[in-house]
Amino acid sequence: MTSADPPDPPRIRVDRLVVRRFAPDDGEGLHGYLSRPEAVRFEPYGVQTRAQCDELAGARAHDPSFWAVCLRDDGTLVGNLYLHHDDPREWRSYGLGYVFHPDHWHQGYATEACRALLDVCFDQWGAHRVIAHCDPRNEASWRLLERLGLRREGHFRQSASFSADDAGRPVWHDAYVYAVLDTEWAAANG
Repeated sequence: MTSADPPDPPRIRVDRLVVRRFAPDDGEGLHGYLSRPEAVRFEPYGVQTRAQCDELAGARAHDPSFWAVCLRDDGTLVGNLYLHHDDPREWRSYGLGYVFHPDHWHQGYATEACRALLDVCFDQWGAHRVIAHCDPRNEASWRLLERLGLRREGHFRQSASFSADDAGRPVWHDAYVYAVLDTEWAAANG
């Protein structure tokens, strides 16, 4: 963040969740889901060890793009959001991402958390556009984006590679690109 950015809300409270900044001691909670292959299947990294999660928690505590998603009743870390202010900053464009604990899938937490953070992004930070990318095989992800009101703008063929095959060649995968404009968000959520 720069001095031109509006201040963050310290915590975003919604019906069942609190969306907050990461704390350096969130490593155990991160490990709860980043250690699960199904949670990181479509991420550019693999399963994380507890030590790696401790390091990630420390790094994310100082990274304004990462947000911890916790249950409101007991503070359990159930996932994280990523909302990055892209360059050039005057375009007021942000990139959205998310990872949630598999034990908490299909309960509406991702929808609730993303909607709350996007409200802040558009209403308080003055975003013009929010985009998100996802692997077309990740139906739960693109369905979430559509529930939030983002529209599919493109299908990029073999646009990313996070791994290599046994011969060291990149394993390519496609990506869907979704976006929503400030005017669309206001019309749907105003």
